[in-house]
Amino acid sequence: MENRIEDRVKNIMSAVFEIPVNDINNNSSINTIEVWDSLKHMNLIFSLEEEFDIEFEMDEIALLIDYKSICNLVDKKLTSLD
Repeated sequence: MENRIEDRVKNIMSAVFEIPVNDINNNSSINTIEVWDSLKHMNLIFSLEEEFDIEFEMDEIALLIDYKSICNLVDKKLTSLD
């Protein structure tokens, strides 16, 4: 996976959760980011879809609960578009 995807995901998470980019790492999750609630989760999903021009299925949305899972699924979706 390209670092560019990871950087873009970090920037989106930083904007949605209003936290510094440097605070986002492989351990960042719904359990470690206090402001990550259901509304911010949906804002995150919409922002990711817009940024990467992809669409998540309903079952995928429930899996996007940490930084690593988000990066992996975005990479998978982008790869399948090629």
